[in-house]
Amino acid sequence: MISLISFEGGDGSGKTTQVKLLEGYLASQGKICLCTREPGGTTLGRMIRQALLEVGREEISSPTELFLYLADRAQHVQEVIRPALKSGRLVLCDRFTDSTMAYQGYGRGVDLDILRQLNQVASFGITPDLTFLLDCPVEVGLARTAQRVVEQRSDKRRQDRFEREKVEFHERVRRGFLELARAEPKRICVLDASRSTLEVHEEIKKIVVQKI
Repeated sequence: MISLISFEGGDGSGKTTQVKLLEGYLASQGKICLCTREPGGTTLGRMIRQALLEVGREEISSPTELFLYLADRAQHVQEVIRPALKSGRLVLCDRFTDSTMAYQGYGRGVDLDILRQLNQVASFGITPDLTFLLDCPVEVGLARTAQRVVEQRSDKRRQDRFEREKVEFHERVRRGFLELARAEPKRICVLDASRSTLEVHEEIKKIVVQKI
């Protein structure tokens, strides 16, 4: 039975949009689900998100960054995800443990075995039943985020800390996600996110219908 679906991918891959589209489709079919995200799925998480992504140009050390994400996840699972799963609700989560492996592990160089142990603690042992990895070339994703900044300039949106990272960092993150997918092909479905939003949604919809 599918209870927790996570959406993963690099910056500009379209995760948030696909979460919302799937939520809308499931609602149209009478399936009410909980949509949430990391970081920022709780009141405390929103504070952590601001510290992590909107701190300006102040440097955050890799260990600090890692433990902030883990703190966000522990609170998120305890306060939001576990209660929803216990009540029988389907949970759609925009980023989860795989992002920690890809960004802090492959991207920052933190030991992967240590990250697996820390993820286990912070997630209370919860693992997604199904993960959609929205994959696209780094240059495509970064172009999308740059365009988003331009479109939202009236709202004073700025690039977050990860969007300002060098291309090489994002390439390592992408490689990490793909390696995770190769290691767990039954859980992680890799989708070509360079296609149109509708094409990606239709593929996700088809897979979810088969699974649930």
